[in-house]
Amino acid sequence: MAEDTQRNFRSVYYEKVGFRGVEEKKSLEILLKDDPLDIEKLCTFSQRFPLPSMYRGFVWKVLLGILPPHHESHAQVMMCRKEQYTDVLHALKVIRFVSDSTPQVDVYLRMYQLESGTLPRSPSFPLGVRVQEREEKRNQEPEDEVFLAIAKAMEEMVEDNVDCYWLIRCFVSQLNNKFRDSLPQLPKAFEQYLNLEDSRLLNHMKMCSAVTKLPYDLWFQKCFAGCLPESSLQRVWDKVISGSCKILVFVAVEILLTFKIKVMALNNAEKITKFLENIPQDSSDAIVSKAIDLWHKHCGTPVHSV
Repeated sequence: MAEDTQRNFRSVYYEKVGFRGVEEKKSLEILLKDDPLDIEKLCTFSQRFPLPSMYRGFVWKVLLGILPPHHESHAQVMMCRKEQYTDVLHALKVIRFVSDSTPQVDVYLRMYQLESGTLPRSPSFPLGVRVQEREEKRNQEPEDEVFLAIAKAMEEMVEDNVDCYWLIRCFVSQLNNKFRDSLPQLPKAFEQYLNLEDSRLLNHMKMCSAVTKLPYDLWFQKCFAGCLPESSLQRVWDKVISGSCKILVFVAVEILLTFKIKVMALNNAEKITKFLENIPQDSSDAIVSKAIDLWHKHCGTPVHSV
């Protein structure tokens, strides 16, 4: 309750007449004037509220470490990021791994492979896998699939190629490092929270042997890239980038709750999985909004103050 008393009294009025977020936008603008930027406060804000689209790219770059907290360094740092992007792209063209006709998301993957030391020996080999190492390194293929899925989604959100590459690169690094131990635990958490919200629905899926066959890779490894449209996905990624991969669990739970009637009518694990992999897009915004409410209900709402 303490944080509510700090909000401008007009915020309640704004929300009632459909201008929810007016005060939040002002609050964020105040935070963005701090020098150096307070990363913890920006994370808390992003956990509590949706980021305005005009500030989303900048905040993501700060939270992912692409930009430093000090404003005076931003121009120089981005210049260095651009030079690095140009140098890596040029190197790939020289060794003929990419050309002007290479799809942009494949270019991003090759750049990431070159910088991470996983570039295959020949550009003729499948992306991410050397032919002679397929048996030993099958795990590289899913990693590339995750990268490409995230890259395709990010490409829809970000126009500038340099910004897009760095956001993909650092977002994937966050998943592979910060959330490395947490992501494998999400299916178990999903089952736990779905049981709390609707045990009958969970029991139905268990009876159909569908629980272990749900699209966890799509939901959790790919962070719903390829499942939710851009407008909904970026609201989920606000929470992930600011430090909480657990939001993914509640999006998955809310998908099941939203389409409960459809799922309960299916008695085959494959049919349930196929449906959940291709949910109706027109429901996604409502699903994400309810998922965020559900997340706050079970995990609490971070306190934000300027």
